[in-house]
Amino acid sequence: MKYSKILLCMAVLVCLAVQAFAQDPLGAGSSGSSMGSSGDWISPNMGQVSTRTNSDPGLSGMLHWLDTPVPNFPWYTTGGSFYSQPYSEVTFSPFTEYYTTTGTPVVGGIISNPTKFDITKKTPSSVYYGAGVGLPFTQYASTVPSKTNDLWIQGATNWTQYVVSPVGTWLQLIAYAPAEGPAGFYEMTQTDTTSSKYNTYQFNQGYNTMNFNADKVGRHMLYFVVNNQPSNLVVVDVFAQTPAGSTPPIVHAIS
Repeated sequence: MKYSKILLCMAVLVCLAVQAFAQDPLGAGSSGSSMGSSGDWISPNMGQVSTRTNSDPGLSGMLHWLDTPVPNFPWYTTGGSFYSQPYSEVTFSPFTEYYTTTGTPVVGGIISNPTKFDITKKTPSSVYYGAGVGLPFTQYASTVPSKTNDLWIQGATNWTQYVVSPVGTWLQLIAYAPAEGPAGFYEMTQTDTTSSKYNTYQFNQGYNTMNFNADKVGRHMLYFVVNNQPSNLVVVDVFAQTPAGSTPPIVHAIS
């Protein structure tokens, strides 16, 4: 009987761990996490290092997700105008590889017309999910089904599904479609109200690349549908940036 109770407790702990790793808290975002020289995970947002390591990639990723403090802006609280206030460079610094200050304006749509992307010429090192969990691209490519519609934000060396960027910047999106054809592309923008956009684009089979202009303050949620199959969401939290030399108002993010 004693061994049965122990086995039951172990099963419960495993279930809880799997549920924690499988969560996709879109309100939380961290990107650009890296591995230290000792093998410990490093959090770029808080400058903290997880001291727990594990040789198994799945457990290591789960421990990284549990240990890493990520910013969680108060999108779901009543009142407040945190989204319209300027933020300092500290807010954006973990995500600078994912946006640029110049780009071609997108006219009459949500994104620029998709063009074919050669993954062999610019393969990312890692991909990061909404919670900040990172996987080497080779591991991601070997485990994700080839028939899945995927959407990512391209960085200098990595891809991510969550970014915080200043208003007016440009981001490069990467979409994978198993088959070519017309795609419905959707954008929902949330501030104190919500608005939505929809447009159709022609997607190539395989990887596609296109520009997105973060031209409006708010939370932008993007996804596409090809052959009645929706992709994952990518989330871009867009804020005004404090002018150089001025002091921003204090806005506390929920941790």
